[in-house]
Amino acid sequence: MGSLYRPKLRGLGYSRIWWCKYYVDGRPIRESTGIASDTETAPAEARRFLKVREGAVATGQPVLPRVDRIRYEELAADLRRYYQTTGKRRMKEAETRLRRLDKFFVGYRVAAISPSTISAFVEGRQKENAANATINRELATLRRMLRLAYKGGKLLRLPVFEMLKERAPREGFFERDQYESVRRRLRPDLQVATMISYTFGWRTQSEVLTLERRHLDLEAGTLRLDPGMTKNDEGRIVYLTPELKALLATQLNRVETLQRRTGKIIPYLFPHLSGRRAGARRRDFRKAWTTACEKAGVAGRIRHDFRRTAVRNMVNAGVPERVAMKVTGHKTRAVFDRYHIVSPADLQDVARRLAGTFSGTSHLPEVDPRLVTSDDIGARL
Repeated sequence: MGSLYRPKLRGLGYSRIWWCKYYVDGRPIRESTGIASDTETAPAEARRFLKVREGAVATGQPVLPRVDRIRYEELAADLRRYYQTTGKRRMKEAETRLRRLDKFFVGYRVAAISPSTISAFVEGRQKENAANATINRELATLRRMLRLAYKGGKLLRLPVFEMLKERAPREGFFERDQYESVRRRLRPDLQVATMISYTFGWRTQSEVLTLERRHLDLEAGTLRLDPGMTKNDEGRIVYLTPELKALLATQLNRVETLQRRTGKIIPYLFPHLSGRRAGARRRDFRKAWTTACEKAGVAGRIRHDFRRTAVRNMVNAGVPERVAMKVTGHKTRAVFDRYHIVSPADLQDVARRLAGTFSGTSHLPEVDPRLVTSDDIGARL
């Protein structure tokens, strides 16, 4: 049985705050109820507090004597430790989102994080012109943090909050002539880098520009990404087209020439070829890309459009979708389908095919109307 009491002060009299005492596995636990009263008997709120604690002990639920003192920082540290030990998310990506959460929630008691508090965070991020999709990723991180705390017994209930409505996924892609117009306005080495992205749908900054010379095998005609180099940490290998193989051979010669000129060992496939950073890995070329797109008349295009372009090109070329997913690195069919963009030209082609079918001039292969019998199947086998 538990009990309620007011602690005796060092001076005269007793504290106004009622405390409770109860037992967990035979061990006495003393905890403040936070309820003040000058009465001789414990108020109903204090008795209710004790009953909740005793009920939790009786049913084997975790007793959280310091739940009202646990702060956001402790939960954030738990989430960082969880990601580091499980490897379920890249720490660099997680830290970007956690920094935004830290900026707002540091100092908050976990029990005080309510739907209204989260709404205030969202309003603040929107005032900073953050996109709803970005805010949703940060809210997903917060939700993961709170659920982890709930499972660990540091949170009694989960606050309910809604995610924001996001804009429809981008549908940008390159027609061949548009891409060629942009490519002609880039430096030769950047033309090769973008050709890889255009052909295979690899991410330009995080995958193509991180390639090293050892990842290219001209004799076998392959290019590979090692496990850990991709977003999903899975490796990939592709076979080069004749055009891309020739371009990469030329790029390799550029790097070898730079290596002889500088006297340095250059492992990268796309290093800086001149200037004070000559030989260092090129990490981005955003300014050159923006300028090339503007001059080509396709301002506003992003390099991630290459992934949608590659998916569309491979599917239209008849490459099995499962094989195309291996090339681009898509793990789920839903995301792959989202990247397969249907253009107005595709829809016009449907109309032409249907018109040909209705007029009897369809170029589709004819289907033999005869039924296939079991004898036919046996004869074919």
